[in-house]
Amino acid sequence: MKLVIDTNILISALIKDSATRKIIFYSPIEFCYPEISLKEIEEKKDIIIEKTGLSEKEYNLLLNEILSFVVLIPYENIDNKIKEANEIFGKIDIDDVIFIALALSTSNDGIWSDDADFERQGKIRVWKTKEVLEFTENSDNA
Repeated sequence: MKLVIDTNILISALIKDSATRKIIFYSPIEFCYPEISLKEIEEKKDIIIEKTGLSEKEYNLLLNEILSFVVLIPYENIDNKIKEANEIFGKIDIDDVIFIALALSTSNDGIWSDDADFERQGKIRVWKTKEVLEFTENSDNA
């Protein structure tokens, strides 16, 4: 299975040693993320450090560890789908059009996000954390 993940999933994995982090580290799923969206995580770095109590060095190590399980997709591989993605999602949340574009640009099984806005479109399957966790648990038992 291959899923596009949104920024909130990565931030969730950074903030807390939670089910989200465990899924990223231990599941058989391949995750992909638009490289250009790393700037959004960088913009929230200070808030994440404050919430977690991590030092900047610890934050950087954890981010790099999480990203080692994620394929970063260059913008050049996505830009040919931006217009279509904007038509699908631009009126819902312009900031998340990039994730729809990535999903349209690569073979995948959907987007992993707990953002309800993604459910307002019908083109790309949306996986909630609970569903991804269930899939992962069922994969372990197979």
